Amino acid sequence: MVADKGKKSKVADRGQEEDSDHIDYELVLSIERLQEVQDELEKVNEEASDKVLEVEQKYNEIRRPVYVKRNEIIKSIPDFWLTAFLSHPALSDLLTDGDQKIFKYLDSLDIEDFKDVKLGYSITFNFNENPYFEDTNLTKTFTFFDEGTTKITGTAIKWKEGMDAAIGNNHEKKGNKRPLADESFFSWFGETQQQDIGEFNDEVAEIIKEDLWPNPLKYFNNEADEEDSDGDGDGDEEENDQEEDDEEDGNEGDI
Repeated sequence: MVADKGKKSKVADRGQEEDSDHIDYELVLSIERLQEVQDELEKVNEEASDKVLEVEQKYNEIRRPVYVKRNEIIKSIPDFWLTAFLSHPALSDLLTDGDQKIFKYLDSLDIEDFKDVKLGYSITFNFNENPYFEDTNLTKTFTFFDEGTTKITGTAIKWKEGMDAAIGNNHEKKGNKRPLADESFFSWFGETQQQDIGEFNDEVAEIIKEDLWPNPLKYFNNEADEEDSDGDGDGDEEENDQEEDDEEDGNEGDI
C-alpha cells in the first residue's frame, strides 16, 4: 500500500508539472500575441501623427496671411505688446522697468514654424529704431534633430553704448504687485545651450508660442484676469449664501 501511495504521488507531481508547463506556454503565447497587437497599434499611431502634422502644416499656410493682417492692425495700437506682456500672469514677471521702456519700441511679434513643423520654430521681436540697440529684429530659433538634440540660437544683441539692459536691476515688491525680474528679459536671447529633446524646456518660448501668440488680444484686454475675477465672485456669492442660510438656521434654533 505504501508503494502504491508513492507511485500515485509521483504521478500527481508529474501531472502538476505538465499543467504548469501548459500554463506557462499559454501565458507566453498570450504575451506574444499582445505584443503583436501593440506593435500594430503603434504603427497606426505613427500614421495618425504623420496625418496630424500634414494637417498642421496645411493650416499653418492658411494662418500665415491672417497673422500678417493681425500684425498690421496691432501696429496701429500703442503699446499693444507691452500691455499684453504685462497683463500675462507669467510673462509680466519677466520685464524689468528698463525692459518696459524698450518694449515701447516693439513694432511686432512673429512666430513661424518650420515648413516641417516637427523640426522647430522661431520667435522674432521686430523693433522700430530705438536708443537701446542697433538691431531691429531679435530672433530666437529652436531646431529639433532626429538624433534627439535641440539646437538653440539667438540674436547677439548689439547694445548701444551704456544701454546694455541685460545686466538687469533689482526691484522691490510694491503692494500686491508681483516683483519684477532681477534679470532683463533680453538676456533670454543669449540662453542658447544645446539640449537633449527629452530635457528641452524653454518655458518662456512655450508660453509665448502656445499661450500669448494664439490670442494676444485676450491679455491686452485683461480678459484672463476678468475670468479669474468672475470665478472668484461666484465663490464669494456662494459663501455669502451659505452664511445667510446658517444665520437663518441659528435664528430658528433660538425660537
